[in-house]
Amino acid sequence: MLCLSLLIVVMANTALIVAAPDMTRDLGLDSSRLQWVIDGYTVPYAALMLVLGAVGDKYSRRGGLVAGLLVFAAGSVLGSQVHSANAVIAARAVMGVGAAVIMPATLSLLVATFPRSERARAVTAWTATSGLAIAVGPLVAGWLLRDHAWGATFLINVPVALAAVVAALFLVPPSRAAGRGRLDLVGGLLSIVTVGCLVYAIIESPHFGWGTGPVTAAVVAGAGLVAFLLWEVRHPRPIVNVRLFRDRAFSGSMLAVLLFFLGTFGAIYYATQHLQFVLGYAPLATGVRLLPLAGAVFAGAALTGVLTPRLGTKVTVSAGMAIGTAGVLLLTRIGDGSTYTDFLAPFLLLGFAIGLSVSPCTDTIMGLFPESELGVGGGLNDTALELGGSLGIAILGSLLATTYRDKLTSAVGRQLPPEALHTARDSVGGALAVAEKVAASPAGGPAQARQLVAAAHHSFAQAVAHTSLIGGIVMAVGTVAVALILPRRLKA
Repeated sequence: MLCLSLLIVVMANTALIVAAPDMTRDLGLDSSRLQWVIDGYTVPYAALMLVLGAVGDKYSRRGGLVAGLLVFAAGSVLGSQVHSANAVIAARAVMGVGAAVIMPATLSLLVATFPRSERARAVTAWTATSGLAIAVGPLVAGWLLRDHAWGATFLINVPVALAAVVAALFLVPPSRAAGRGRLDLVGGLLSIVTVGCLVYAIIESPHFGWGTGPVTAAVVAGAGLVAFLLWEVRHPRPIVNVRLFRDRAFSGSMLAVLLFFLGTFGAIYYATQHLQFVLGYAPLATGVRLLPLAGAVFAGAALTGVLTPRLGTKVTVSAGMAIGTAGVLLLTRIGDGSTYTDFLAPFLLLGFAIGLSVSPCTDTIMGLFPESELGVGGGLNDTALELGGSLGIAILGSLLATTYRDKLTSAVGRQLPPEALHTARDSVGGALAVAEKVAASPAGGPAQARQLVAAAHHSFAQAVAHTSLIGGIVMAVGTVAVALILPRRLKA
């Protein structure tokens, strides 16, 4: 049941990726608005997890899970019924609030329910579920998009959420921290401001540059972080024991989780676009082609239960990060003649790396928190996960868009009117839409349309290769950092 709840939280993002082309056409989204449709979920999700995890610890983890599932289902119903970009973003934000309750609740309930001897296996199943959701989301969404509009992809979550609510009420024992004391409301507020402004700055800066909005958000995030650290160090019952970051096992595991999802979500974001816009796969076919990634997650998760006790967390996590780095770097081979086969090995390596290494990191993080703070521990783990995904989509997505724009401008800059050129440069989907108009135009014709399509495909393939190189370098540096930070032996 806990894994079922986790499944819909992760599916909410991955299902939307394959629905993005239909939403772009129907709602007239440019790349910035599309980014906010995706990340409108992320801001409240990342900002509220830590605080809502602490609330669940104090009052009721099971009650928090049920409430989060109901809010999530309500946001999903709202998203299926609206017909404007702003309304979709608002619905996604409601879903993000629900997810911010669900994620730390699932992890804290899991750790509180299973004894220490069985916890590693339970966390491994939790991690494998997130990998399954990466592939199941696009697969189910693609199946629905064959006969229904994009609004149907929101409704995937509703029956699953309601089933999880019923199961939680009957199967999950009540759980709350004993003697939690008063909540650190000031620390909680500072954490919301810090993480919320940081995520906002990450999302906005690639589209608008470091102008007034992103700079202000980044400054507020920095000031909020300093204030949060000073407050937490002096508070007798802080919402987070910030001294934990001195523990090399904790800080190394947090960094590894962040980097894993930076590379994975960033790569899936642009690889999925390539499969749809360049190789021409329908949403369902795209979802089917992501299934090997989910299978590789399960293979890695099965192996980590054998390797981690024998080799230790440091070796297992470092090896997994190296494998994930290799998966991202393999995408640098993408070019004009690339087929799905060129994506298969990267998908397998990325999935295997997640299954092998994220579970030991999560188990290490949760093991450092007492029973009274399991929701906070889950919130911190999930914040690192979500920040990594946000950074991957925002930074690598921005780099992809910039490279694509420059390449396409060089190829067709003088052949299109300014307005058409602006649309074509905005995204590869925009270029294909312009090509359809050019083909039907007396001034253009099919030959010019084919040239534009070829130029867009070439530019996007070059952008994928360039972005993968930068992403691979970031992950390689992170792999070395994690290997140096993690201790050889973990403390009991």
